[in-house]
Amino acid sequence: MTSVGVVVPTRGDRPVLLRQAVESVLGQAHWGTLTVVVVVDGGGPVAQIAAGLAGLGDGARRRVLVLPNTRTPGLPGARNTGLDALDAADLAAFCDDDDLWLPGKLAAQLRALRRGGGEFASCGIEVEHGGHRVPRLAGTSTVSAADLVRSRMVMVHSSTFLFERGAPRPDESAPGGQNEDWDLALRAAKRHPITYVDRPLVRVRWGSSHYAARWADRIAGLDWMLARHPELAVDPRGAARVYGQLAFGHAALGHRRAALRWAARALASRPAEPRAPIALAVAAGLVSAPAVLSRLHDRGHGI
Repeated sequence: MTSVGVVVPTRGDRPVLLRQAVESVLGQAHWGTLTVVVVVDGGGPVAQIAAGLAGLGDGARRRVLVLPNTRTPGLPGARNTGLDALDAADLAAFCDDDDLWLPGKLAAQLRALRRGGGEFASCGIEVEHGGHRVPRLAGTSTVSAADLVRSRMVMVHSSTFLFERGAPRPDESAPGGQNEDWDLALRAAKRHPITYVDRPLVRVRWGSSHYAARWADRIAGLDWMLARHPELAVDPRGAARVYGQLAFGHAALGHRRAALRWAARALASRPAEPRAPIALAVAAGLVSAPAVLSRLHDRGHGI
């Protein structure tokens, strides 16, 4: 009869998606208590959001709470506000307000944690963008810190996280909330390999992200990760990927010199790194950053 608390951060500006996200969590088959804490960030209308979610849950084993973010403004602070409100739950989880938990998600992860041990679980995702749905799987039952250094592993997504109360928490110093989920997964994997269910059990809707085109924040988030996890610059493949992302971010902002510098570092680390020539094409004006992202997202990939 494990009790599970699920934190759903929101700004309150997409009420239909938010209600769908909460319904997808409450619809999970689970014998224990299931509590959803919706945390409103950025001064959104808490009372209005609570009214929009009225009627969900049964008030006993399935509850919905709506709270304002009382910690650092932004996604990590909102997540931690929700975790503070769930101090009685055995396990905690996240679901973004534009994502959906697919049927069987919670049960499959609980079984995997009981069978394999560990304190932190993830699962495969189904990326939805532009009418396309693409499964992204890892092909493994565990994810190590080395795996997350070599590749960001998009399927190890925040909306898939299920973890014990003593596991690491989001770091509120993440610039603009960028890469806080990657950092959290890395810190968790350094303690114990992440238990992973290789099935698409969360639908991630990329078209509605608040963060997709915030290039300055994305650059700051990558710099933050390099400073926090020096091993990212040691693995040639992982380093080339981060450098290529930095090159693309600077190219998207029109910083041609910085884009060239980071693209050169990416190619020096790994001559086959595909992000470098893409960034150079954007810097040269041959293609726009939004057009590149749209094509990649249709295939279930990001930059």
